[in-house]
Amino acid sequence: IVEKPDPKAKPGYVVLKTLAGGLCHSDVSALDIESWMPQFNVPVIMGHEVCGRIVEIGEGVEGFEVGDVVAVCPLYAKDGTTPGYTRDGGYGTMTTAPVEQLVKVPEGIPPYKAAAATDAGATSYHALCAVGGAKEGMKVGIIGVGGLGMFAVSVAVAKGCEVYVATRKPSAQELSLKLGAKEVKPNILEFADKNLDLIVDFAGAGKTTDDALKAVKPHGKVVLVGMASDTATIYSYSMIFKELTFEGSMGSTTDDLRDCIELIQSGKLDPEIHICKFEEIADGIDQLREGKVSGRLVCVYED
Repeated sequence: IVEKPDPKAKPGYVVLKTLAGGLCHSDVSALDIESWMPQFNVPVIMGHEVCGRIVEIGEGVEGFEVGDVVAVCPLYAKDGTTPGYTRDGGYGTMTTAPVEQLVKVPEGIPPYKAAAATDAGATSYHALCAVGGAKEGMKVGIIGVGGLGMFAVSVAVAKGCEVYVATRKPSAQELSLKLGAKEVKPNILEFADKNLDLIVDFAGAGKTTDDALKAVKPHGKVVLVGMASDTATIYSYSMIFKELTFEGSMGSTTDDLRDCIELIQSGKLDPEIHICKFEEIADGIDQLREGKVSGRLVCVYED
C-alpha cells in the first residue's frame, strides 16, 4: 500500500472517488509474465475495472456532473491511456478517466456490478454480439466459464440464443446450467452435432480453438477471446471445406458497456460476484492465481 497525492482534473478528464474495482486474471498474468511489462507505464496503480463517483471535472467535460456515478470503459481513450496500465487504475482509492470512457451508472445498480461490467461484462458482450453477431434463435457455443464466459452465457441467454457450454470445472458446469445454458459438456466437440452457428472461445488454450473450428457448423463463425496460449495449431481443412469465419475480439467500447449495464438494470444479467475489501486486494490476486475464484471478484471501497 502506497500513499500518493490526490489526482487533479486535467482538460477532458474527471477525478473519481473509487467505489469498486474489479480484479481480473489478466492482472495475474501482468504480474507474473515478464513479456507484459512493455504494456505498462511504471510505476502505476493497477486495476482496469473501475466504477467511481465524480468529485472533480476538468475543462471541456460536458454531460457529466460532480456526484455522478460512472463506469469506465478501459479502452479507446483519445490520449491512448488505459487505467491500471498507463495511468493509475481502480486499485487506488481515487483515480481519473477521460470523458470519452465514461458511462453513467443508473441508480439502483451497485457499483460492484458496474465495475465488473466494464471489462468482464462488456468484453464478453463485444465478442458475442458486436463481433459474433449473436441474436435471437441462434445456437451458440461458449468455451470456458470463468469471469468472462459467465457473462457471455448470461448475455447469450438474454438475447434469446440456445446456449451450449464447454467447461471442465464442475462448479462452472453447475453455474452455466443455473444461468440458462441448455447443455454443458467438458469439450465443445461433444456439440459437433448441434449445428452451432457461433462459438466463442474464452479459454484460448490452443486446442480449444482448433476444437471450436471443428465443432462449429459449415459457414459458421468462431470468435477467439481467451489468451491461455499465445499459439494455436488448427486443422485447416475445417476452415476451407466448411468455409468458416474466424475472428479475434479484444476489449469493448462504451456502447458495449452501456448495453451491458442496461441488461444488468433490466435484471436479465445478474453475474456471480464476490466482494473483497481494499486491504484484501493482494489476497484476491493470489486467489485468482490459484484458481480459487468462481465468478468475478470485485473490491468495494467505503463511500
